[in-house]
Amino acid sequence: MAVAAVTRNYWPDGKCAKAFWSQQEVRPYRRLLRDTLDWCSPAAAERWLDLGCGGGPLTRGLWDRSGGAVAEVVGLDCAAVNERAYARLRAELTPPPRGQVRFVCHDFSGGLGPLPDGSFDHAVSGLSITYAESYSEAEGRWTTAAYDRILAEVFRVLRPGGRFVFSVNVPEPAWWRVAAGSLGALVASGRPLRFLKRSARMMRYGGWLKREARAGRFHYLPAAEVAARLTAAGYAGVEYRVSYAGQAFVFRAVKPRAN
Repeated sequence: MAVAAVTRNYWPDGKCAKAFWSQQEVRPYRRLLRDTLDWCSPAAAERWLDLGCGGGPLTRGLWDRSGGAVAEVVGLDCAAVNERAYARLRAELTPPPRGQVRFVCHDFSGGLGPLPDGSFDHAVSGLSITYAESYSEAEGRWTTAAYDRILAEVFRVLRPGGRFVFSVNVPEPAWWRVAAGSLGALVASGRPLRFLKRSARMMRYGGWLKREARAGRFHYLPAAEVAARLTAAGYAGVEYRVSYAGQAFVFRAVKPRAN
């Protein structure tokens, strides 16, 4: 039996999705959000794709920073439970969205088939594209084909001049550094046991992610390799910074305008 058929994928599971909702409460992740949104600089009338959106923290940031003036933000994720998070998000946003914020349940490992060419001004993604997975039956191993495919697919759905701003974890991420930077949130939460349970759940999933990355399923790549893959996909102006307690790169790249 093929490895791909027996290796479990936790990402669509509601429990896994909910475990990562709480990461936005901690200081390293808030810094990552700030660094990412600073490079997004959303403006009025723009259409944004939030790829691998989870519970929608980047969608919220795009809405808040634009004063609710963006034309649309589409959150896309493989976990259907995130529709519930987006329903709450829409109820909380100020000013209230009138159809501009929506969620699409879709596994982007196979591409962005439902989305038309050039349909977004810009795209953002938070710690997600690393988990685009592809298994080659012919070669009997995991490959980076899905990783390259999602870079090409984002390029396809962007309009010329559009930015792709995204974060990815560094090779062999040290989750304990993120945990150490989260201690202040433990004290401030007022519910330390609840916070510790959530943190323990995230650490367990983090261990699974690192094991699968070592097996070649997921891809924690050096910054130079990510930049090279972006360039090969056609992007220009590639730059990056380090964030998330030193455990993530934030990249910004642009789809060139036609001459």
